[in-house]
Amino acid sequence: MLTEVYGLKEKLKQRILENIDLTSSIDDEEINRLMDEYILEETKGEYFPLKEKLQLRRELFNAIRRLDVLTEYIDEEAVSEIMVNGEKHIFIEKEGQIYKTSKSFESEDKLVWVTQKIVAGCNRRINESNPIVDARLKDGSRVNIVMAPVSLDGTAITIRKFPEKIMDMEQLCTLGALTPEVASILELLVKARYNIFISGGTGSGKTTFLNALSQFIPKDERIITIEDAAELKLEGIDNLVRLEARNANVSGEGEITIRDLIKTSLRMRPDRIIVGEVRDAAAIDMLQAMGTGHDGSISTGHANSARDMLGRLETMIIMGGIELPLTAIRKQISSSLDIIIHLGRLRDKSRRVLMISEVLGMENDEIILNNLFEFVEKGEQREGGRVEGKLVKINELIHTEKLVSQGLFGRFKEVYGEVCNV
Repeated sequence: MLTEVYGLKEKLKQRILENIDLTSSIDDEEINRLMDEYILEETKGEYFPLKEKLQLRRELFNAIRRLDVLTEYIDEEAVSEIMVNGEKHIFIEKEGQIYKTSKSFESEDKLVWVTQKIVAGCNRRINESNPIVDARLKDGSRVNIVMAPVSLDGTAITIRKFPEKIMDMEQLCTLGALTPEVASILELLVKARYNIFISGGTGSGKTTFLNALSQFIPKDERIITIEDAAELKLEGIDNLVRLEARNANVSGEGEITIRDLIKTSLRMRPDRIIVGEVRDAAAIDMLQAMGTGHDGSISTGHANSARDMLGRLETMIIMGGIELPLTAIRKQISSSLDIIIHLGRLRDKSRRVLMISEVLGMENDEIILNNLFEFVEKGEQREGGRVEGKLVKINELIHTEKLVSQGLFGRFKEVYGEVCNV
């Protein structure tokens, strides 16, 4: 029966494609009308259950109009990640667990067609000479595509979905990512215009946390966001400019980098600059922006710890060909960053704030960190295996000047005193 349905689906698809003008704008209503007409014709006189007809109709519409077999996983709210390893292997992630699906593409050509549809939707190109592309779907989901000859076993697609409704700090507290008291402290640090860097591994929730943190930014400020592929969803800020990097065209022209966008953003009168993620020499431009009158700026980066993040920033700057002594680079980092928030994904797949550190400055040519909060594990629940633990206070905040200048020190001291020490 599955073979028959597959054959019927292909026959119907060919009939529809042959009977529509691909050069003109065809609306979904016309596609649906043709599908209904042809399905009735092709199944006339045969027993074909209504449930299977409706499923065939959905799959047919997805194959013609949307992203084929990926569509149902994109539409399923519980799916957080979709991983395609060639035409035959599709995996999804739900609640931190990865499952192999029963779906597959009919051919590599169909998979390539889907990739072209994705990249065309955000004005990008992918081909043998440019086989790696970062893109996004209309719903904001992040997409990475790697084609042959780089991907040896067929086109690889990784789609990171984001919830339709942005998680706020209250929801993150409910999920156990941090405590309400620590969230209140972070709110005061954001309002006092501390420069904050969010670090963490892949899938640790950096973008989600940045979105939640940005909700503490006063609504009357002018914000510039800068990203490789737009993912941030800042709400409630009217004076917002969103900038996105652009790859070079087929002639190798027209590239606009994160560095270019950071430099131009300085001429746009921002109160704060938010860089979605730094991966290269743009780190030096971000740090200079933070240290030249744009206090309260926020960015993210991949690292295994707060200390490791400092080392990675150094490496990014050096690999970008910046000819500065290491001491000067470290001085730039220590004078620009105020707070590092490190996120992690524990063995139970939960995402937590693991460390909040204050950047104190330089001593003996080394950057000194003052760890303010640390996640302390208290064991596991017997049922479900959830890791139990909470953020506890380690040390006092040393640099309180910004809190004082904004008139927030009294409130900070009050909330900070409510958090228990180790």
